[in-house]
Amino acid sequence: MHLNLKGAERMNDLTVLSSGNYDAIAQMVGITDDLNTGVKVNTLNRLRLWHYPTMGQAEINGKLKNVEVIDGGVFRLEVIEGSLSKYAFSKTISVRPFMQRFMLKRYIANKNPKPNEKKGEFQRTIMSNSLKKDLKDNTGRFNCGKPSGYIEDFQALPVDMQDLIRQIKRVRVLFGIVSMENPVDETGKPMDEFETPFIWEIDNKDAFKSVGECMGTFARHQRLPFHHAITFTESTQHEMDNNSSYYTPVCKVDMDINYEHTKEDDETLSSFLDWIKNNNDYICKEWDIKNTKRQEELPDEDMDVVEDFIDIELEEGDEK
Repeated sequence: MHLNLKGAERMNDLTVLSSGNYDAIAQMVGITDDLNTGVKVNTLNRLRLWHYPTMGQAEINGKLKNVEVIDGGVFRLEVIEGSLSKYAFSKTISVRPFMQRFMLKRYIANKNPKPNEKKGEFQRTIMSNSLKKDLKDNTGRFNCGKPSGYIEDFQALPVDMQDLIRQIKRVRVLFGIVSMENPVDETGKPMDEFETPFIWEIDNKDAFKSVGECMGTFARHQRLPFHHAITFTESTQHEMDNNSSYYTPVCKVDMDINYEHTKEDDETLSSFLDWIKNNNDYICKEWDIKNTKRQEELPDEDMDVVEDFIDIELEEGDEK
């Protein structure tokens, strides 16, 4: 199964795929960073680990009562059909990971939303092969406001900056084909098993690491991710001080299972690349708009400083 998307760079992508060059394809699918570790866009079905029990009604002793029809800690796939969504839940899934990217995001809550207003919104960067560089975001800045480079002494930063950095999450964005075992709908009714393309934004620290270890396995063995599968057979429950819980996935790679590389796989890879490009083009467009607006709002003395920096960069560039 592949996505019905078109892109101007598809022929270049297919050329890379047909070259048989592992390093080039590994760079394209985004697993090289794990090896070194010690406008709206087209929609994709969204996978996530669901932390909350889903309530429904069941007849008990002749009366309808509210009961948990789906446990917390299961996987939820939002299946998007036009402007509508339906949901499928499963305790066990198998994922053929086609590629990954990385981004930063920060949630800003609307503390006093009016009727029909959003409860909050996300600041997010472009998706990249690595987090080791500055990434444009949809606010017209970089890195959702996080300073560039490695922060040697976090405690020396101003308190406001410490708080901001704590709000920013590293996200591993996984693209692939998911197969759900014994899925049910939001009422707990069994569904037919199926497989479909997905995107999964993994922002939990433990999940980020565990899935990264699986992706690193492919890089260490010089294998491409879509030749194999990652299985998620359970999730670990973590109790919080407020008596609620959250879950982290338990996953593993079986390198003995091999999927044959097909032409359809090439089309799926190329379609995911189109999706990423569309997403990044949108973020960059927002960056241009917000950055220009912010500079127009700067006081004259601040604009003088900006222009001085531009002049310095030009002079240094002329010397080289």
